[in-house]
Amino acid sequence: MDDVASDFLQKLLETPSPSGYEWPVQHLVRDFVDGIADEVETDSHGNVIATKNPDASLRVMLAGHCDQIGLIVQHIDDDGYIYVSQIGGWDIQMLIGQRLTVWAAEGPVEGVIARKAIHLLEPEERKQVPKFTDLALDIGAKNKADALSVLKIGDPITLALGMHRLRGDLIASPGVDDKSGLWIVMEAFRRAAKRKLNVGVYAVSTVQEEVGLRGARTSAYHVDAQVGIAVDVTHATDCPGVDKKQVGDIRLGRGPAIYRGPNMNPKVVDRLVAGAEKAEIPYQLLAAGGATGTDANVMQVSRRGMATGLIGIPNRYMHSPVEVVSLGDLDHSAQLLADFLESLEPDADFTP
Repeated sequence: MDDVASDFLQKLLETPSPSGYEWPVQHLVRDFVDGIADEVETDSHGNVIATKNPDASLRVMLAGHCDQIGLIVQHIDDDGYIYVSQIGGWDIQMLIGQRLTVWAAEGPVEGVIARKAIHLLEPEERKQVPKFTDLALDIGAKNKADALSVLKIGDPITLALGMHRLRGDLIASPGVDDKSGLWIVMEAFRRAAKRKLNVGVYAVSTVQEEVGLRGARTSAYHVDAQVGIAVDVTHATDCPGVDKKQVGDIRLGRGPAIYRGPNMNPKVVDRLVAGAEKAEIPYQLLAAGGATGTDANVMQVSRRGMATGLIGIPNRYMHSPVEVVSLGDLDHSAQLLADFLESLEPDADFTP
């Protein structure tokens, strides 16, 4: 990973992108591919589509969703406390004791979510998981008018953003799902653009995956590619409490997970595996017995159908403030995709 790629990843992880409010990250994506892509388009849904060789007969779509789970300002009480609704799927216990940021029109507003002190909790309360309506965001406002002077109903909220390095090549950050996949898609595009390509490549930063795979659905229809690969995180099972019998034996640092199953085209899978072995890229296999909860799901059934693959990036503690991934896994995934694109001929047949 060179300095350009490393800087891009760090900026992605420092920039807010809750579903429906992805524009700051999308501007970063446009800047990253500027001068590399033959064409760059942001559609009316917000998807950013970078294109190389737009006149090629065989079109390949790469998809990484840029949105992260978040919250939204729902209500402000007379004392200035803010009550929120969720954007995407949350484990509410992850929010207690966290620093958060409201991304208001006039600038970020810092706040915290907590609950009353352990000393004041009744024995039964200590056993209960609170509801979203039980938690209040405290921005230090004196009253409702004071809070409304800096934010509005409908403003998006994220966890405090940033990237922290752990031992080895591991990093922890909220929003790794799926800014790591977005990084891989755009970095693979950058690497492939330097090579001889016989196909058209459409690298898409998709929006609103966390609220229903919405951006992938509209961008896949628009691009109308014959082949597509989505990149998203998958559950790492090399941490306490995760049952390998349920989700497979997937470990950080052992390379991207290549999915097999009915959501994937077998020829795409075979090409990815063969490419990894040829380039001596470490990889893992992962089974999915039905439609996955990723962009690959809607890509596969767009228009007349897309020959679809899915790469999973091992991720510990998904949908939490401390998602953990391996930088080596990210780099290997970008190399695998760039090699895949270079290997394709215009007459490549993906009919099963």
